[in-house]
Amino acid sequence: MLIVFAADHAGFELKNTLVAYVRDELGYQVEDAGTDMFDPEDDYPLYIRRASEKVARDPESMRGIILGGSGQGEAMQANRSFGVRAAVFYGGSLDIVRLSREHNDANILSLGARFLSVEEAKEAVKVWLATEKKSDEKYERRNAMMDKAFI
Repeated sequence: MLIVFAADHAGFELKNTLVAYVRDELGYQVEDAGTDMFDPEDDYPLYIRRASEKVARDPESMRGIILGGSGQGEAMQANRSFGVRAAVFYGGSLDIVRLSREHNDANILSLGARFLSVEEAKEAVKVWLATEKKSDEKYERRNAMMDKAFI
């Protein structure tokens, strides 16, 4: 599975740390959709769109991890791509990231870099990547309903 990363300046440093962690310690193939350098004036939609469109083209074999200050705007941008289900995490119970996969088949995790320590972010990513979606009929039905909103 390919994990596509993207971040703005607020998530730049944590993104770079997580890219190495996911590749070197968790053993996934990774792709970095940017930003490639710290620029406090950059615009997150450019990088997030790049990552979300890639995941949207092949959601069965790709997932995305995107980062920003809160992760909120990044998730909003990602969710504009058909087939993307971005969930936000900026701390608290890891049940949030687990349920985003099990119930909602989230294929992008949006992290609030200003609210997470490196260790919290690593643990959230590890749990999220290890969690499979549930195939219960009610979850399948609900996810299909979300996709119909685009049509």
